[in-house]
Amino acid sequence: MPEPHVAKRVAIVQSSYVPWKGYFELIARADEFILLDDVQYTRRDWRNRNRIKTPHGLLWLTVPVRTRGHFDQRIEEVLVSEPGWAQRHWSTLRHVYGRAPAFGAVAPALEALYSACDHPLLTHVNEHLLRGLCGLLGIGTPISRGARMPAGTDPTQRLVTLCRQAGATEYLAGPSSWAYLREAAFTEAGIAVTTMRYGPYPRYAQLHGAFEDRVSVLDVLFHTGSDALRHVVGQPELVGAPPS
Repeated sequence: MPEPHVAKRVAIVQSSYVPWKGYFELIARADEFILLDDVQYTRRDWRNRNRIKTPHGLLWLTVPVRTRGHFDQRIEEVLVSEPGWAQRHWSTLRHVYGRAPAFGAVAPALEALYSACDHPLLTHVNEHLLRGLCGLLGIGTPISRGARMPAGTDPTQRLVTLCRQAGATEYLAGPSSWAYLREAAFTEAGIAVTTMRYGPYPRYAQLHGAFEDRVSVLDVLFHTGSDALRHVVGQPELVGAPPS
């Protein structure tokens, strides 16, 4: 554990399937990024799907999963249900983005990532792709996994415990976390809380009509290639006070 006087910013988020650029900005702004998959899996969410832009509008790419039908199933327990999904997704991406400016530059690495998506658990699929995409983007933030905690653990206390275990002096919170986060618990633990502000992000020449910002980071890579990180990390002023 780092010495107490060493500043360390930690972000903690559930894993998602090839998420949008803001997710990767959060990773890039942290000194350590912790995957929080020891929490309830939510259906019709970003855990197993994301959007790409096509000539016919937005399209969901969805990893097929099998759940137990329980409301208390953890993300880390969700199984992938069809072995050929990765090849189908890559075929769709190749068809949609084959004419994008940087497709030829990034396609070999991305195809290799998808070829290695043979993990039986969704959480490991997501982690595999997140690590690979960070490498392509040039993001070197260490990614770790949060320790498992007893069911029913208070959400804020879970975050505080993970921050303390990581030696954090600062917790970088996403805007939506303030729906449940209690800042006083962090203050008592000597951990500052700041809020992520996504963007503004520079636009780039994008295929298929009017510019669409809320799509998978794959869109950025296919269009901008080695310049992608500039389109993923927004303005220097990234954090603000908690919402009132």
